[in-house]
Amino acid sequence: MLTFLVILLVGFALNSASAFTSAFSRRWGSHRGQLVTFVLRNILGIPVWVIGLGLAVRTPSPPLFRSTTLTEAIGWLLVTVGSVIILLALASLRSKAAMPSVRDSLVQNGAYAHVRHPIYAAMFLEFAAMVLLRPTRAAALSCALGVGWVVIQARLEELDLLQRIPAYREYMKRVPRFFPRRRKPLRA
Repeated sequence: MLTFLVILLVGFALNSASAFTSAFSRRWGSHRGQLVTFVLRNILGIPVWVIGLGLAVRTPSPPLFRSTTLTEAIGWLLVTVGSVIILLALASLRSKAAMPSVRDSLVQNGAYAHVRHPIYAAMFLEFAAMVLLRPTRAAALSCALGVGWVVIQARLEELDLLQRIPAYREYMKRVPRFFPRRRKPLRA
């Protein structure tokens, strides 16, 4: 019954290991370091934790609340908004998303002008959506673990980005991590 937890946590761990591009590159060279990151993230990590989430959704588990048309509509809205944010962020990153390198430059356009981790911010929306669409204890547990993992993953990636991209330190001071700052109203 809790098989999904093991798979989910293994996927999170593999994905988190991908956050050490600079260390891998120092040890094995730039190209091999980039390749290790690619395999840990895209071949192992993401597919494994997605399978874990899928199993959590399919695991028979007591409901947290009764699903309604409204909760389902909000859930699908959150999935849509999250997916659009992810696609826009990936368009800004291009190949840097899949294959980070010690030669990368700082991306601060598009969604990255407003938050440092728009993909992870969108994942928060999608985790909330999953609970609304499948309101079971198993789904909620996997999503809660997912939120915790995203916070840790973002911090690990920031430590790596500070080593790979010196301009990232100033960017961190200017741009919030997950949620955009409220804009102050213009005064006449």
